[in-house]
Amino acid sequence: MLTSIALIVLLALLLNYALTKINLPGILGMILTGIILGPAILNLVDAEVIHLLREFKTAALIVILIRAGLGINKKTLTKVGKPAIFMSFIPGILEGFTVLALAHFLLDFPIIQAGMLGFIIAAVSPAVVVPSMLALKDLGYGKKKEVPTLVLAGASVDDIFAITIFGVFISLGAGNSINYAQLAISVPAGIIIGAALGIAIGFALVTYFKKFHIRDTKKVIIFMIIAVLFYELTEFQTIKDIIPIAGLLGIMSIGFVILEKYDVLANRLAQKFNKVWVLSEILLFVYIGTEVRIEALSANLIGIGLLILAIGLVARSIGVWISLLNSHLNTKEKIFCIISYLPKATVQAAIGAIPLTMVLEGTLPQLNIPYGETILSIAVLSIIVTAPIGAIGIKVFGPKLLSKEYTD
Repeated sequence: MLTSIALIVLLALLLNYALTKINLPGILGMILTGIILGPAILNLVDAEVIHLLREFKTAALIVILIRAGLGINKKTLTKVGKPAIFMSFIPGILEGFTVLALAHFLLDFPIIQAGMLGFIIAAVSPAVVVPSMLALKDLGYGKKKEVPTLVLAGASVDDIFAITIFGVFISLGAGNSINYAQLAISVPAGIIIGAALGIAIGFALVTYFKKFHIRDTKKVIIFMIIAVLFYELTEFQTIKDIIPIAGLLGIMSIGFVILEKYDVLANRLAQKFNKVWVLSEILLFVYIGTEVRIEALSANLIGIGLLILAIGLVARSIGVWISLLNSHLNTKEKIFCIISYLPKATVQAAIGAIPLTMVLEGTLPQLNIPYGETILSIAVLSIIVTAPIGAIGIKVFGPKLLSKEYTD
């Protein structure tokens, strides 16, 4: 196991360095490491290590959300409020239903199966978007209008809508009835509850840290443990069946409160979490690479899959533009937001195989194996195509489309 981990870290660092030297995002080297060493090509990573990466992936995602929260103050949040709310659901819903229609007409999918595919594809990847936005924030790009923060806030909630609607189609496929009134209430309620719980935890941590003087390193450990426990609580299936709590948004809210109420400590913690991110980043993106199954791609499906993805992304882009119609952003900044909402990876890697797995387990009678395999194939294709395009697009066009201005 240690040999596999050492090999992963070494190759990830080498490819990260090589790609940054040719002005490409280093995270692509980490994803490529997972593809090369994982089941897709060489299969040199132990199954136990892949399982361990899957667990660390959650911790890594939490680290970048904490970093994001520690950089968002009340003034910034007020500035991006309404557009961020629209960005959290309009693009994903437009893309999801567009892919549903395309799968129905082009692949002859029944509506339920097409809906499963649509809302697997519809989620943007916080794993790709958040660190990219933080990098631009650190360099001062889009600071005046807080464009990176707008994208951060929207992307942290986007996947809640996609996964929730995906769950509806899964339930329909399993023959269960859906209470649509409860669903309409539970999604916004889950977002509010997630933010409220995060705020409450943030106030509790501020009170504790002011009362007890301990080293910043221990504060980071306490913060991280509480954030992980909070996130895992929101992921319990029993709770998700009742109300889908927005755990990612809640974690950002914790950092937001600490910055507002104890800004000196927030700045020190942010520096500590920047160091933690060095290893977390490797584990997160290598894991995404190990989840890519090239053998799931059939040659005759690639063309139609690319067409579906392309049209779906057009619909998502229209959704982003609609979300920003009455905002203070100019045309260049809106185009940047569109590019930032292209990458997919985290959600597709996590749930792309669920329909096929449920078919094989006999718990999804309305879906057969070919449909499940096609859904998995297009989910894999979406990662391979959009994660690099999105990451490169953000890195290349961020400095070109966003002004570099510092404000007090």
